[in-house]
Amino acid sequence: MQPLRTFSSRTVVLADANIDTDQIIPARYLTTTTRAGLGAHLFADWRYGPDGKPRAQFALNRPEAAGCQILVAGRNFGCGSSREHAPWALLDYGFRAVIAPEIADIFRSNALKNGLLPVIVSEPLCEWLYAHPQALLTLDVPARLLTLPDGRAAEFPLEPFAQQCLIEGVDELGYLLARRAQIDAFERHA
Repeated sequence: MQPLRTFSSRTVVLADANIDTDQIIPARYLTTTTRAGLGAHLFADWRYGPDGKPRAQFALNRPEAAGCQILVAGRNFGCGSSREHAPWALLDYGFRAVIAPEIADIFRSNALKNGLLPVIVSEPLCEWLYAHPQALLTLDVPARLLTLPDGRAAEFPLEPFAQQCLIEGVDELGYLLARRAQIDAFERHA
């Protein structure tokens, strides 16, 4: 995982409510245990027509979506099954954060464990983001702060342990392994 501290990006907006994990990455693509290549299947049933060609009207297929690292979504994003492939697909596509007024608990947990920042903000702020696709935002993980183009800022919740793992670019096991010398020293004196 890459450390996630402060970064700026334009947004892509999918304001639909209840976007579930099967819409994020359809079950037919869950045959892999690696992350590589899952981004090509992100929102596959919405991005591509029955002939396999990209649907020009879908937000991720529009030219202005290229390079965007922040997805702004509707309420209850990531509901459904607990598939870890959903945050994997978002990360492999290039997203580093998902912003929504509500993010499903299991998806949120899986996202944090894999280096994807789930940002929960107020409904009025989300309404502003929906109305301003392509807004250039700054996300500051150490400060737990989202800054809008006009300078207004909003705090977002983030558990301290998850925050530390994101900043260090490690998962839970990596966090423990990085402190192995301290753990060994403690055990020798216990």
